[in-house]
Amino acid sequence: MVTSSTPVSRGAATLALLSLAIGAFGIGMTEFVSMGLLPGIADDLLPALYATRTEDAIARAGLLISLYALGVVIGAPTIAGFASRFPRRRVVLALVAALLLFNALTVVAPTFELVAVARFLSGVPHGAFFGMGALVASELLGPERRGHAVALMMTGLTVANVVGVPAGTFLGQAVGWRAAYVVVALVFALALVMCARFLPAQAGDPNRTFRHELRVFLIPQVWFAIGIGAIGFGAFFAVYSYVATLVTEAAGAPEWLVPFALMALGLGMVVGNLFGGRLADISVTRTLVAGLVGMSAASVVVAILSSWAVALVVALFVFGFIAQLINPAIQLRLFDVAHEHQALAGALNHSALNIGNSVGAAVGGAVIAAGLGYVAPAWAGAVLACAGAAIALASFVVDRRSARVAA
Repeated sequence: MVTSSTPVSRGAATLALLSLAIGAFGIGMTEFVSMGLLPGIADDLLPALYATRTEDAIARAGLLISLYALGVVIGAPTIAGFASRFPRRRVVLALVAALLLFNALTVVAPTFELVAVARFLSGVPHGAFFGMGALVASELLGPERRGHAVALMMTGLTVANVVGVPAGTFLGQAVGWRAAYVVVALVFALALVMCARFLPAQAGDPNRTFRHELRVFLIPQVWFAIGIGAIGFGAFFAVYSYVATLVTEAAGAPEWLVPFALMALGLGMVVGNLFGGRLADISVTRTLVAGLVGMSAASVVVAILSSWAVALVVALFVFGFIAQLINPAIQLRLFDVAHEHQALAGALNHSALNIGNSVGAAVGGAVIAAGLGYVAPAWAGAVLACAGAAIALASFVVDRRSARVAA
């Protein structure tokens, strides 16, 4: 078996990254497919409310998105803090097995309350998988290509939005929303086999303790980085969580167009992720600021063009491209400011992004429930992205000032 001290061939690295990308594909599908199926989930699990107050039922079904995100937020630092002492391959396998189990529970849970529990549990291993996977990937390709490595692993997540989420949405609309999660469980079964076969052995640090890892929260720049993801990337989820209603209600298009809209947004994410990895290797700071400002502008464009179905689909592609530019940069920013707490830093990135998921979905649902219309989440997204850019700028100003004082 390959160890972390043994050079890894290009072929072995490719297979290892593919294994991680398949796991990321499953996570992307389980996290995002419910967003296109909210009306069907609400109709199935909340039939009385859906029949009398459809908007309230959809908003309540949107809580499943927030609960998944809450699971990520809680699980990522907790698992990463305890798991950093163990061999990384073993940790990744345990996390994929947990993802398989909890998504299978989503398929069979009979009530809204039990589905809510299953969705929360499904989110718990999410951030720790990406955090540990990012560490494995960065060692495979070397420090000079770590942004590219993170982007390659995250390609599974973005490809899920082009293939898995639209296909799962179409399947869920045709057969029932639970069928989409059957596919998710099968993807995680494949990821488990692939990771067991191809991931190299990388040692953990037996001297690490949970208490020691928690010291990462004493670093002010870590909180700035979390804020960038939690607030700024919340703009993405404010729009993405309500794509189905943007298409069917705001644009007045038929339901069958929803998977194509999701596919366009997902294709933009794939391209943006690959560009974002390259840009982050050049400059993390410029990529973050420019990406957040661009995402605010793209949210405004989505809102303006929401009345025309074809134009909305194009706008969603652009929105997905710009939003995904910042994802590798946020990960690298956390690695840079967390110093020796790398495992926890990798997981905290996904805690931050899923705080953004929870914030974005909740804000989007709140403005709809308040009667501001189905376009209101896009306007809210523009505000969130601007707030994220302000946090990023404040972080860099404080960083430079601290460096000058130290010098």
